[in-house]
Amino acid sequence: MLYTGKTLSLQALDHGQMELVLDAQGAAVNALNSVMVTELRAAVQLLEQVGGVTGLLVSSAKPAFVVGADVTEFQAFFALPDAGLTQWLLDTQAVFSQLESLPFPTVAMVNGLALGGGFELALACDLRVLNAKGKVGLPEVTLGLCPGWGGTVRLSRLAGVETALAWAVTGKPAAAAQALAQGAVDRVAAEGQLRETALALLQAASAGDVDYRAKRQQKQASVTITADALSAAHASQTARLDRHYPAPWQIADMLCQHAHLPFADALRAEAECFTLLARTDAASSLLGLFFNDQVLKKKTRAWGKQAAPVKQSAVLGAGIMGGGVAYQSALFGIPMLMKDINGAALDLGSKTIQQLLDRQVQKGTMTAEKKAAVLAAVKPTLDYSDFAAVDLVVEAVVENPAIKQRVLQEIEGLVAEDAVLTSNTSTISITSLAEGLARPAQFCGMHFFNPVPQMPLVEIIRGALSSDATIARAVAYADAIGKAPIVVNDCPGFLVNRILFPYFNGFNRLLKDGVDFQRIDKVMEAFGWPMGPAYLADVVGLDTMVHADEVMQAGFPERMGHDGETVIEALVSAGCLGQKNGKGFYEYGVDERGKRFKRPTALAQTLNAVTDARVTSDQDIIDRMMIPLCTEAVRCLDDGIVETAAEVDMGLILGLGFPRFRGGALRYLDTLGLSAFAGRVSAHAVHGALYTLPAGVQARLASASSFY
Repeated sequence: MLYTGKTLSLQALDHGQMELVLDAQGAAVNALNSVMVTELRAAVQLLEQVGGVTGLLVSSAKPAFVVGADVTEFQAFFALPDAGLTQWLLDTQAVFSQLESLPFPTVAMVNGLALGGGFELALACDLRVLNAKGKVGLPEVTLGLCPGWGGTVRLSRLAGVETALAWAVTGKPAAAAQALAQGAVDRVAAEGQLRETALALLQAASAGDVDYRAKRQQKQASVTITADALSAAHASQTARLDRHYPAPWQIADMLCQHAHLPFADALRAEAECFTLLARTDAASSLLGLFFNDQVLKKKTRAWGKQAAPVKQSAVLGAGIMGGGVAYQSALFGIPMLMKDINGAALDLGSKTIQQLLDRQVQKGTMTAEKKAAVLAAVKPTLDYSDFAAVDLVVEAVVENPAIKQRVLQEIEGLVAEDAVLTSNTSTISITSLAEGLARPAQFCGMHFFNPVPQMPLVEIIRGALSSDATIARAVAYADAIGKAPIVVNDCPGFLVNRILFPYFNGFNRLLKDGVDFQRIDKVMEAFGWPMGPAYLADVVGLDTMVHADEVMQAGFPERMGHDGETVIEALVSAGCLGQKNGKGFYEYGVDERGKRFKRPTALAQTLNAVTDARVTSDQDIIDRMMIPLCTEAVRCLDDGIVETAAEVDMGLILGLGFPRFRGGALRYLDTLGLSAFAGRVSAHAVHGALYTLPAGVQARLASASSFY
């Protein structure tokens, strides 16, 4: 062994070849951190001094090559002034260029994933061999950043500007066949033959049978592309970009600008673009979401360590939610009994599952064999004959407390004594549902969001008597079926709906004041929401909205109470349920040409009674919508509904589609500044208790602290 560090080692092979093995001690994966960069510099300097070397193989002892840069170090480097941050990037670029300039060929043997900084390291090698199931890519854009260690420069020169633009702007990793076809890798190795293929390529390069020097020259030369072609490539990748996310735009501009620059200038342009993006609010928010996601995963793993596994699950109710839960469980290999009292409902639930699977097969994302396995894992049933073996039950019957309690009491006596019962309620108190159960400690809430296959969040609601073992099993089950669980203490609306409905209360008050619901939708969509409140209410179901609003009014009458009938209540009274029956704030249908339409209903416009729109500014609309949501988010944290600000914000991101570039309600407050937010709240205090500053904000202002 010529060199041994904490993250890599250098050892001799046959025929004068050397191998640089990436293997971060005490870590499950390799991530490019400052220690690895320092040790890489030392190893390369050693290689420059050792005589007789004919080639270098760069490999990984982990299941993946390198998963990317160590993002946990970014906070310290981002605290540097612009010049210092750019210099950090240039210093790492210099190490990669030093590797690239070694007087013999280098081959990256890429197993599994090489993403971000890991792929940039592989690009600095002369040649790349990727295993057949591996993927490579530049996902930095998902964090609001761009590659900073030469990724866009080398890839644009190897694979072309069009390919580099597509990879860097979308952040999507490329599978082996695509990477090979587009010139990002030089060989794809069959299963079990990666090392053999990589060594053979290294030997061929050492012998002169593969011109590795031509590869170096190609990477370091400017790109040959016409101005028209460059402009067309830029337009193609930016046509549908969201202006709220500056990184894709900056990447496209930067990459097209450096295409004709000398190599060193192009590298600097990339580093300066990274520094520019690092200062944006979007990058701060998206990085915050990355760290928040790590918080959730850490908590989920901790619960999982104390959980008894779920080997057989069951769902009561084969409707939209029950069928979705059955599909999700079976998809991830946990058999599911789907119970209903109605044969037609079971048939509909089974048909829904079949349709979900058929769509995946048609898209090519699922094989016919996998589809058959999922279908076989769901057993529709009208009775409880097989329930003795069930480990966890999800009750998903109608949202009626009396019916839910009766069903839960019935099933409790038919399952094993250690089985866990859960309720997929969105509004009903878990503590109250537990009344009458013989084993209330083994009961909790599991609030799935609709549509279940698409929505990642599951709220695990702890009732007053729910045990840790019960919560652990529910968390572990949600995780096992591909969902993101957040543990929430019982309260009206739980976490997400408790925060959402003050937002709708603000909406109701705006309508009462004569602000056009179509305008509100446009303003809030421009703010970043995927849909405005009127459209969202239609999607949720206006009857569901009224029911949930009643729960919130009962739970928090001072803030959530309102005088008189709301527009939503009036629409429901007139039989308008939203998308459920095609009429709500908007009317939904298909025109004579077969094209779907959405247009405002005459009744909603009449009920809205719009006054002069100039009285209220767009910013006033935003404030009157967002202040109630944000203040309730603060109260949820300070009331202990969840433990951390990360869970509050991730609940809103995963459960509501809160604008990701804003990072969640509490991140939004930090970005805005608590003092500025307090001023906005004060300006709207005339609108009542919904617009009061929580004690938690006042305390943080007094201590000059923030949520993160």
